Amino acid sequence: MKVAIALARRCPPSPSAFSVGAVIVAQNGEEISRGYSRDTDALVHAEESALAKLACDDPRLKTATIYSTLEPCSQRKSRPRTCTQLILRAGVPRVVVAWREPSLFVADCQGCELLVDAGVVVVEVPDLAREAQAPNAHLLPGP
Repeated sequence: MKVAIALARRCPPSPSAFSVGAVIVAQNGEEISRGYSRDTDALVHAEESALAKLACDDPRLKTATIYSTLEPCSQRKSRPRTCTQLILRAGVPRVVVAWREPSLFVADCQGCELLVDAGVVVVEVPDLAREAQAPNAHLLPGP
């Protein structure tokens, strides 16, 4: 998760989107891909970017874990598929997130719930939430 947080810090700031980092790790612990919001184009999300850097039939995805600093999106206007749908399509069985998406841009993100309902193991790491939120300080209310 620390690598994903460092990636989120690299995101170009946006007034209308969160800065998110994502890392895909194979079952053996080897990092196989990474991405962050807006790293390849102005609309790309972190999980989408990381998944796009691998072949969709890469067998390592079936036993991999995606570490994302923010809950994967469940609604999206800028692309035909949400990050939740992309994760399910890739067959990734485990997702680790640092914090849930607040209702700033999406009234009720259901990424974690949709993943769990589809059989994906979702682990939240709230101890790292503040660190993952830091690149988004310009969007979040103060303490």
